[in-house]
Amino acid sequence: MKPPSLPASHQLGLGFDDAVIPMPMPVVSRVNALKTVTTPAATIAEPAALVDSKPEFKTPIEILATTPTEATLPAGADSESAEAMAKLLDVHPDFRVLRRLAPRLVFPPATGPVATLLVLDTETTGLNPARDKVVELALLRVTVDLRTGQPVGEVRVYDGLEDPGIPMPDEIIAITGITDDMLRGQRLDEAEVLRLLDGVDLVLAHNAGFDRPFVESRLPQFAALNWACSFADIDWKQEGRGSAKLTSLAYDLGFFYDAHRAEMDCHALLAVLMASLKTTQASGLSRLIESALNPTYRLQATNAPFDAKDLLKARGYRWDGAQKVWHTRLTDEAALALECEWLKSAVYAGRSSRVQVEELDAKSKYSVRPGQVGWREL
Repeated sequence: MKPPSLPASHQLGLGFDDAVIPMPMPVVSRVNALKTVTTPAATIAEPAALVDSKPEFKTPIEILATTPTEATLPAGADSESAEAMAKLLDVHPDFRVLRRLAPRLVFPPATGPVATLLVLDTETTGLNPARDKVVELALLRVTVDLRTGQPVGEVRVYDGLEDPGIPMPDEIIAITGITDDMLRGQRLDEAEVLRLLDGVDLVLAHNAGFDRPFVESRLPQFAALNWACSFADIDWKQEGRGSAKLTSLAYDLGFFYDAHRAEMDCHALLAVLMASLKTTQASGLSRLIESALNPTYRLQATNAPFDAKDLLKARGYRWDGAQKVWHTRLTDEAALALECEWLKSAVYAGRSSRVQVEELDAKSKYSVRPGQVGWREL
């Protein structure tokens, strides 16, 4: 996935996060048969057997007041006892447990009509698809039941490295862990990638505006496919999420993963999109399939007065330096009509104006190719 902590010329942090994984707060509870091991953490005691059905909780201050360099764990501690400890924390109002994502590759069989999706992520040498190269490509080919919005059957996985022919930048190595030695002599298995593309209804990426130009430059067959963006096509703020970064969305659902390697980023994205959205109770997968069926619109505030720039910026318009125009994206025709009314009254002061509108379908969204361009009279 894309590097999250590069200079401002990067993709403005869209969809990604370099946050440190938070460690769960230690807890002390009544136990039987404890043994002590030395760790840098505060004292932790795990229940081998609870004395009664209602756990006795300690406050964080009481917990941290214990010996700070020793942790007490039950003899023969294993994953089951760790899970028991996590469940104890889960029911405490002062703690929240994050579990490591376990990628899932097999789902129940389909019971209705399905769509074939390709979850995609890349790692690259930089930010410019005209100059930089893909060094890792990961794909999950997923079948989705259209009635439930959930994966069905088996997930097919591809993860390949490719030697870019240039040294890896130090900042990319620091983020991804991908080194020149790992890439030397490597090449994507184009035949396998094309097999996974065959018959795909929709490609999903978190910040498709980054990934799509890179993979189309490397494999032009991607240009013929429909695309959707899990970062831009879902209003995560409206869904009650504090951030649209993938790691943050994962934390909200109670899991973490090893970010910034393409395959794990794909598994994390699939898990995030399987969850129900607050506004509709449908899955994120269903939302993206639906969004791909309808065009979006890029509206330009053509020849807007200079003194309207702060108003446009506050409304969410972005400045296109190449075309020297403020623009925004609208999700449907109704939103476009309302925005045109706002432009006429707030920006053009009721004067008759003519603005450019670009209609984008799923085959042109997030690519460098233009959609269908027209004009609208205000």
